[in-house]
Amino acid sequence: MGRNSGHIDLISADLTDGLIGAAIEVHRALGPGLLESAYESCLAHELTYRDIAFDRQVELPIEYKGHSVDCGYRLDLLVGGEVIVELKSVERILPVHEAQLMTYLKLSRKSVGLLINFNVPRLKDGIIRRAMTRNR
Repeated sequence: MGRNSGHIDLISADLTDGLIGAAIEVHRALGPGLLESAYESCLAHELTYRDIAFDRQVELPIEYKGHSVDCGYRLDLLVGGEVIVELKSVERILPVHEAQLMTYLKLSRKSVGLLINFNVPRLKDGIIRRAMTRNR
């Protein structure tokens, strides 16, 4: 592994740790059972409070044969310009949800993503971290 990729891994780990802490705080305050949009708004507030940089509803165009095609895909959150966060409030995470996150990682050329399902009794049971290796 190159020196830069290790540095990026450490940055991503710091971002994911801070993000998970913020998500746990939101879940602690609200509990399960709300709409995804409520968790997104409250998580954005918590990230701002913790001074963690993020963007909401980031457009994700598809590159097709050298052209950028806007298909309406959006990342729920992009934290620190590095970590994709896909939020859910569902009975259980399905393989299609994980596939969605992996596709977003591929399309955005980002390496780390979190899938967070707030509709669980303990948030740690609703968090899935995925990483893609990049061949450069």
